[in-house]
Amino acid sequence: MSSADTSDAGARAALGARNTANSSTSSLAATLSSPLERSNSQNQHRTPSLSSHPHRQSFAENQRHPPPSPRTHRHPSFTQQAIQDLMNHPPSNRHPHPQYAGRNWQEIGVGELASPEDVRWADLETSVEDATRTLLQNSPTNVVLVRESPTSKQAISTFDYTDLNAYLLVVVGLAKADDENIELYASISERAQAQTPILLGEIQSLSRKEQLVALPAESTLDVAMEAFGSGIHRILITNQAQEVVGILSQLRLLEFFWNEAVNFPTIDRLYGSLLRDLGIGTHQIIAVNCDSPLADALLLMHNEGLTSVAVVDQGLNVVGNISTADVKHLTSANNLPLLKSSCMHFISVILSERGMEHGRDSFPVFYVNPYSTLAHTVAKLVATRSHRMWVVESASPSPSAPATPLLAPSHPSVTAASPPPPSSGTGAGSAANPPSLSTVILPSAVSNLSTPQSPLAGQSFPSVPASALPGSQLSGHLTGVVSLTDVLNLFAKSSGLRPSDPSEQRARRRRSSSASVRPSLDISRGSNDFRRP
Repeated sequence: MSSADTSDAGARAALGARNTANSSTSSLAATLSSPLERSNSQNQHRTPSLSSHPHRQSFAENQRHPPPSPRTHRHPSFTQQAIQDLMNHPPSNRHPHPQYAGRNWQEIGVGELASPEDVRWADLETSVEDATRTLLQNSPTNVVLVRESPTSKQAISTFDYTDLNAYLLVVVGLAKADDENIELYASISERAQAQTPILLGEIQSLSRKEQLVALPAESTLDVAMEAFGSGIHRILITNQAQEVVGILSQLRLLEFFWNEAVNFPTIDRLYGSLLRDLGIGTHQIIAVNCDSPLADALLLMHNEGLTSVAVVDQGLNVVGNISTADVKHLTSANNLPLLKSSCMHFISVILSERGMEHGRDSFPVFYVNPYSTLAHTVAKLVATRSHRMWVVESASPSPSAPATPLLAPSHPSVTAASPPPPSSGTGAGSAANPPSLSTVILPSAVSNLSTPQSPLAGQSFPSVPASALPGSQLSGHLTGVVSLTDVLNLFAKSSGLRPSDPSEQRARRRRSSSASVRPSLDISRGSNDFRRP
């Protein structure tokens, strides 16, 4: 007999023995269960209540049909590359509107993106207090248009958070007054402390303003795109009577192209490109140290004509962002002592208040890296409603590696500056006798101004370490900045348009004193009038 036959015979014998054993086991189980069943039957007649108890399965019975493993319902873990792909190509809540399908975006009228609800008015006789209240009431465009009279529909100037910041600095005596404005600054400071209303017409020369640009509603988006790509931040939309019927901002236009990109292939194909390859943005940056007083950041934005500034630690790692819109947290006498606190402390206060308002903690991220895609950058700009994203370099240049802060000397292209101290002369700009920081900014605007009860007055605010904030360890070394202007300038050039150099507008804002109310400026299609000083 072969070995194979021997193995088969052995297997059959083993199977027969196992079947015999199983039969014996079954017979034994049946024998044991019969008296038990008879006993249960008798007990059932004796005690009916026991019949309600369910049958308790044995361990062997449970093993016949084991429950499914929870691992089969787990979502697969993301790999590092998958996480990076998700960051570079974020899912968006974009809902393209059918009215733009199949259309050339350059032929869409600017009036289609304008809304009358975006227009908020004040006149030259409106008090700064009332204008600020209007600005704080969820103004969708963060600007209040200024007109000559309550019946006019033509704008001659604007009032926004940049103006509010300038007004704040004058009131508390931190703004530096030139020879022409010493008396004006002193008058505004004294009257604000005396709770005397101050009119918008009196503060028009305090802040740096860009030229006011207006377009007819029938003008097309290519004209607006050239203006925005040249550094203009907002455009007024007018009807045939030159009345303002809407406001188109850089952010509103970028949001439009983000939501409707599927309808515009020329724009959509740019989203997958890396910032490094596109070469957009600038390396000339001005930042403020996290340990510097908040007043330094506000003065820095005022002097440089900026709407936001990066907050960095000693290694120039980005730990936060402060914008002129954050001035709204200082419109109460109780909060004015925050001007003496550090920028890091102010950021923690903002995050705390935001968490209480929305019922959850949040840490808005205002930075990207050279390996971020344009889609990632635009998604952040739209989500945070920011004017710029700070570009950081991580410890590893690999696009799949997480960002790590660099502890290196200051980059030569980044200036972490503190503005010069206020003038030593007389008036509101005098550093020798500045107004008390417990003085209210806006007379009776937010709190009871007769007897301010500030628990913060006279206290010093310790600096919060950068590492104490969630998300701070994910930043990197500040090397550049990408603004709304940079992105829209890229869109314009990619579509065959010819916007002017945005640096011209930036330089104009910085050297502009805005000494008078500027008239609105109309531009027609194909015209480059918005480039004129």
